[in-house]
Amino acid sequence: MTENTRQDENKLIAERRRKLSELREQRNAYPNDFRRNATADELQQTFHEHDDETLRAEQVKVAVVGRMMVKRVMGKASFIKLQDRSGQIQVRLERDRLADGVYQDFKKWDVGDIVAATGALFRTQTGELTVMADEVRMLTKSLRPLPEKFHGLEDQETRYRQRYVDLIMNEDSRAVFRMRTAIVAYIRAFLDAQDYIEVETPMMQTTPGGAIARPFRTHHNALDMELFLRIAPELNLKRLIVGGLERVYEINRNFRNEGVSTQHNPEFTMLELYRAYADYEDLIDMVEALMHGMADALLGKSAVRYQGEDFDFGEPFARMTVEEVILKFNPDLDKGKLRDRDYLVGVCDGLGITVKDEYGPGKLQIEIFEKTGEDNLRSPVFVTQYPTEVSPLSRRNDDDPFVTDRFEFFVAGREIANGFSELNDPEEQAERFRAQVANRDAGDDEAMAFDHDYIRALEYGMPPTAGIGVGIDRLVMLFTDSASIRDVLLFPHMRPEVFD
Repeated sequence: MTENTRQDENKLIAERRRKLSELREQRNAYPNDFRRNATADELQQTFHEHDDETLRAEQVKVAVVGRMMVKRVMGKASFIKLQDRSGQIQVRLERDRLADGVYQDFKKWDVGDIVAATGALFRTQTGELTVMADEVRMLTKSLRPLPEKFHGLEDQETRYRQRYVDLIMNEDSRAVFRMRTAIVAYIRAFLDAQDYIEVETPMMQTTPGGAIARPFRTHHNALDMELFLRIAPELNLKRLIVGGLERVYEINRNFRNEGVSTQHNPEFTMLELYRAYADYEDLIDMVEALMHGMADALLGKSAVRYQGEDFDFGEPFARMTVEEVILKFNPDLDKGKLRDRDYLVGVCDGLGITVKDEYGPGKLQIEIFEKTGEDNLRSPVFVTQYPTEVSPLSRRNDDDPFVTDRFEFFVAGREIANGFSELNDPEEQAERFRAQVANRDAGDDEAMAFDHDYIRALEYGMPPTAGIGVGIDRLVMLFTDSASIRDVLLFPHMRPEVFD
């Protein structure tokens, strides 16, 4: 904002404060006694086939309220448009129909004020459904001017910092967050219909676990103990499987102390679920059914368009192993040496990938996969058989212990879901935890801690189980054609704003 623009805005704010001061002298400036009987969209839907003659004959009385987004004063009559949560409705104000002095007061009101109106419906000569106001009141004085309507709120940082203004000005933003709500509601209905139960697990934990990530640390003063914001609810949800709940899910907030990007926010939302007596292939089928149904229900079609690309959610999704992906995008590699550490180190060197001494062939495979394959996975695809080395909670494959029964679901080069058959052998899980602790001691801040209580829970016996995590934020990005995760978070993480 330039200095001249700031000065002009300050003048407008000062003028609006003066108007508010005058209003306070006359009446309660912030009344809360008006009740509407219809929203803008309800009126548009209910009376969309009524012509002006029919509306005038029926004398349909309505009470509407919203933010004044348009104000056109034309002598003794004016038009305004009120915006509520559903859309906009036009209101006509005529000086001679309103109580004495009201029209003159109205002319002093500003775009952005919250206004209520009552009156009968009619249609203008252009056919627009309109309320002929018998009464009109200002309920809330807006002290700050809205962005100029033609340009809207274009600055991205301001949109994210002042989401309230973004939502006022941009219908596209409002549509994104309505879609977000619809996606979560669809997922809940989908899982409830399959006899899952929704649960809540702690966000503050004494031992971080359930994912490979760096946690946020905090301190409980009364107990004088260190706590961690959860990086995943996985281990607690699997404790519930041990307890016999068998099908559980949580739509949860997770916190990971890592970088911020167009795909990552330190605080994010996941769906995480676990099903006893199932394996990872059962969950692959479930994810496919979920995606197909969601596209049909929420978009009304199987085609999903994202950032200029069209994806078909009506056909079965492709399936490839990690090694198949590596070979597809690195066709010159020797298939027979994909598990040879020395060979993979040479491949990584050629790709500019930094290799640490503790990296085994499984970790090196994933480094190559992420460097050369991930971004190129455009069409929906399930990638399976992840190396055991990078899957500390997954069940080893019975025929090939180098890999686990694990998959990730990709669309447009982005991971949407991660699932696997769960490791329910307490002794092997303890050994995997010990390997993670060794990695942590070697300097890996993202390695898991040893969770003794979780091992104790497994020792009581966890049935064969499969689990999955689905990134809600990335799913919303996909279904709303949003380029950045910040576009689908109401209040994304940002550095503190500096106020003058």
